[in-house]
Amino acid sequence: MYVGGGQFGARAYANNFSEEELLRAIDEAHIHGKQLYLTVNTLLKEEELEAQLYDYLRPYYEQGLDAVIVQDMGAFQFIREYFPKMDIHTSTQMTICNRYGAEMMKELGATRVMTAREMSFAEIKDIADHVDIEIESFVHGALCYCYSGQCLLSSMLGGRSGNRGRCAQPCRLPYEVYDAKRKKIACEPFVLSPKDLCTIEDIPKLAESGIFSFKIEGRMKQAEYLCRCCVCLSQIYGSIFRIWGERLSCIQRGYAKSFMILETGVVLRRVIMRNIMEKI
Repeated sequence: MYVGGGQFGARAYANNFSEEELLRAIDEAHIHGKQLYLTVNTLLKEEELEAQLYDYLRPYYEQGLDAVIVQDMGAFQFIREYFPKMDIHTSTQMTICNRYGAEMMKELGATRVMTAREMSFAEIKDIADHVDIEIESFVHGALCYCYSGQCLLSSMLGGRSGNRGRCAQPCRLPYEVYDAKRKKIACEPFVLSPKDLCTIEDIPKLAESGIFSFKIEGRMKQAEYLCRCCVCLSQIYGSIFRIWGERLSCIQRGYAKSFMILETGVVLRRVIMRNIMEKI
């Protein structure tokens, strides 16, 4: 289970764990035979890296924290040097999108790579076949409009950087679309808002591709939502198939099957995808 603490997590406005709560959570997870991972998945400023990161992580490290998830390469090197016994998982925002990237991160000391969300089955399996490292991939939840979540739109429009955990989600707002001649294109207003990822029917195929861990995106979601998702995925993975639609019906954006299953499911709105492909 991934949780956020008081600093350096990608959900700065969430009701994150205090230090006391997180220390208790580490013990509670271990009592039940589970592992707890801490999100340190934002980009850090120089002064934060030098003056804050060590003091922030030390009590959790001493308590037995199982791993941290990291995006910033400076933070990665720092943690590897000062907390050598703690596992490091690479964030999807590191954009590990092939076996060469996975191999490099393994050599640097990562124990798990979280694949870029745009990867196909074949690309993920290529990592599994050639690199001895744990693979984690997103299987359910909200998707960012930008490549592997490296969005600058919120930062440019409102000074709230998604890479600092402060995304204002401007992609969820309504927009008007115009062509090169400034003629308005008739389309639905939420053109930048991707559908939510849902690969629940393809869990067996995902497992066969070499994925070690399935990740559910739970940005600012209620505990009941995550519980429903975990129950459904556990049932599918355990070959206990049940009708799951009503359990996951709390999302209004619709669902898609991600880039791993390109022949089915449309992740982005059609008008935007058409314009992108024309420019490419």
